[in-house]
Amino acid sequence: MSLPPLVEPAAELTVDEVRRYSRHLIIPDVAMDGQKRLKNAKVLCVGAGGLGSPALMYLAAAGVGTLGIVEFDTVDESNLQRQIIHGQSDIGRPKAESAANSIREINPLVNVVIHNVALDNDNVFEIFGQYDLIVDGTDNFATRYLVNDAAVLLGKPYVWGSIYRFDGQASVFWAEHGPCYRCLYPEPPPPGMVPSCAEGGVLGVLCASIGSIQVTEAIKLLTGIGEPLVGRLMVYDALEMSYRQVKVRKDPNCALCGENPTVTGLIDYDDFCGAVSAEAAEAADGSTITALELKELRDAGKDFLLVDVREPAEYEIVSIPGSVLIPKGEILNGSALASLPQDRQIILHCKSGVRSAEALAALKAAGFKDSVHVQGGVLAWINTVDPSLPTY
Repeated sequence: MSLPPLVEPAAELTVDEVRRYSRHLIIPDVAMDGQKRLKNAKVLCVGAGGLGSPALMYLAAAGVGTLGIVEFDTVDESNLQRQIIHGQSDIGRPKAESAANSIREINPLVNVVIHNVALDNDNVFEIFGQYDLIVDGTDNFATRYLVNDAAVLLGKPYVWGSIYRFDGQASVFWAEHGPCYRCLYPEPPPPGMVPSCAEGGVLGVLCASIGSIQVTEAIKLLTGIGEPLVGRLMVYDALEMSYRQVKVRKDPNCALCGENPTVTGLIDYDDFCGAVSAEAAEAADGSTITALELKELRDAGKDFLLVDVREPAEYEIVSIPGSVLIPKGEILNGSALASLPQDRQIILHCKSGVRSAEALAALKAAGFKDSVHVQGGVLAWINTVDPSLPTY
C-alpha cells in the first residue's frame, strides 16, 4: 500500500546539499523533490543503542533535516560490540551527546536535538509532538508500549524494530492506515519469558540489518515512495539468511485503536508489563539479600549453597566465586530440584535479580522455604564487592 509523502518539501537545496546528496538526486523516485522532503523532515529516534546507532547514522547521511535523540544512558564498554555510533573515547559519556557528535561528523547540515531524559508518561507527548516520524530503537516492553500508545494518541506513524541473538523484526505502525503494535501484541509476554539482549545476547551486526530496514522505511514514509511495511511484519533470521513477511491486520477489538477502545490515555507501563511476575515479587518479599549481605554471610562461614541461575555462556564470562551453575529453566521445569540440598540454605542470583526472583518463586513452591535471592545479582556483586571482575 503506497502512502502520500509525510512532509512537504523544503523550498530549495543549497549547492553544498546538491553535491552531498547527488546519488539520491539522480534516482528518479527520490530526485530533488524527495530530497527536499528529507531536508524538511523532523525524525525522532528513541534510543541511541543497538538499533538507534545505525538508524541515526543513516538518517543523518540521508539528509534528514532535524534528528531528535531520546536517550538517558551512558556509554559502556559492552555497548561497543554493536552500538557503532559510539567509540572507545566515549565510554562514560551520555549516549545522546556521543551520538550527536557522531551525527555532526557524518553530516554537519543536520540539526541535532538532544533529549537527555528517560522517556515517560510525563514527557512523551511534549517530545513526540515536535517530530513528524518516530523511529523506535527501544529494548524493553514497557517503553515499546509507551511509544506505541503515544504515537497512536498523537496520530503519528513510527517505525519499529526488535533484535535478539540472530533474529530481528521490523514493521511500520500507523493506526490511521493500518495496525498498531497492540494489534500485533495485545499483551506483553509474561515477565521473564523473553530474555533481554543483556541476558540473551545479540549478534552485533544484526543491529545494522534491522536498523537499516528501519531507515529505509522512514525514508519511504517521508518521501512517499514505495510501499511501507504498514500491515506487514518483516522477520529476519541471520543464521539462515532468510527474510519472510507476516501480514498484520488492524484488530477491530484492539484496546487502543479498535472500534471500542478501552485504552484512551497513557497507562502505568511498568505495571502493565511487569518487571517480575506477581509470584516472583511475592516470593522475593522478605527473602532478598544484598551483595554485601552475601559477602558477610560468606565471611562469617555460614553454610549455604550459592546457585547461579544464568546461562552457561554468561557463567563462563564471570561468576561469583563459590557459586554453582543451575540455569533458571532447570529450576522452573523441576529437573534440578532433586539435586538441591534440603539441609542448607539456598541463595540464588542471576545478572540483575529478575531471573533469580522467578527461580526463587519456584523453589519456595517446591518447599525450599528459607531460600533467598541476591538483589542486583552479579552486577551488584561487581559494583559493591569485587570491581576487578569483568562485567557484560
